[in-house]
Amino acid sequence: MPAIPLPFVVALLLAILLIRVLLQDRTPVRPASIFIGACILLVVTVGLRWTIDARWVRFLQPVMAALLPPIAWLCFARLRQPSALRSWPHVLVPVAILILSALWQNWQAPIDLILALLFLGYGAALVRHGQASPDQFGSVRLSDAQGARRAVSAIGGLLVCSGIIDLLIAADFGSHQGSHAAAIVAAGNLLLLPIIAYAIAVIGRSVPDDETRDRSGSGPAEDAGLRPDEAAFPAATEDDARIMVLVEAAMRQKAIYRDPDLTLNRLARRLGLPSRSISAAINRTLGRNVPQLVNEYRVREAMRLLGETDLPVTDVMFECGFQTKSNFNREFARVTGTTPSEYRRAGGARAGETSRSTA
Repeated sequence: MPAIPLPFVVALLLAILLIRVLLQDRTPVRPASIFIGACILLVVTVGLRWTIDARWVRFLQPVMAALLPPIAWLCFARLRQPSALRSWPHVLVPVAILILSALWQNWQAPIDLILALLFLGYGAALVRHGQASPDQFGSVRLSDAQGARRAVSAIGGLLVCSGIIDLLIAADFGSHQGSHAAAIVAAGNLLLLPIIAYAIAVIGRSVPDDETRDRSGSGPAEDAGLRPDEAAFPAATEDDARIMVLVEAAMRQKAIYRDPDLTLNRLARRLGLPSRSISAAINRTLGRNVPQLVNEYRVREAMRLLGETDLPVTDVMFECGFQTKSNFNREFARVTGTTPSEYRRAGGARAGETSRSTA
């Protein structure tokens, strides 16, 4: 029985993942489906390259490879400031690779080196993108900002590894006539699938369904002048104090932290303020980012419910605006130094009994 080349097996598994994403029919994951589709085409092309090795496949493979890094950037970098991104500059290198691949018979340009540098460059940029403050991921649920950052960094790391693999293959052809290239390609394909699946799963649950529809492109939440890499802020100003009054009123009186789909952009729209101004005011006044502040309000509400009610911990989690137990436990421990269950056993429940007996 003939064995199926590993790239085709990976392509099949990616196709199953793509079908699952498409069946969700959710706007936020559509860019991710484009990325998965590009990965499938590239993996299939690599499989054809190592099986039939036709001239048209040799022409197509570098072109497909050159498309993947820009597609990854355009799909995942938009989690931060989508209005500030322009698509057309990212087409230039793939077009150049297309021309160089077509002219290969006349001029053996260093296409492999260019592709490796392309993957390394975009990968490093996405890794750096993922290291930004959670406040910069304005379209992501505030409770999931950390996970979105890790997913973007994971995709960046995948591109970096792909660039290194391209360099290893080029070096193998130069020194060993490509005798180890097939094993290197196989290792790269095995690395591809789990990282993509992880990133897509995180992004899919991090972006609310209506976040894309709510973007107007000109409202205060977009703030096209945002500098994503601003890390240091001067002392708090009078405007910061005014903004903090509005933020605290929205949290205390309207309890908007209970909205599980709350994002920085949505908060900005409700307050009628630029997202950059809200983020800067919280940073300068409290020395914390927006997700931390919102989650602290959620944890305080959880502490109250754990002490004053008999609701199960899971119900308390949802009531406060958290959607996953891991986020709830992590943020609760950050604020209180203990887990929700331990808090209830250690004193929260007794406090609730006292308050009920004196009511």
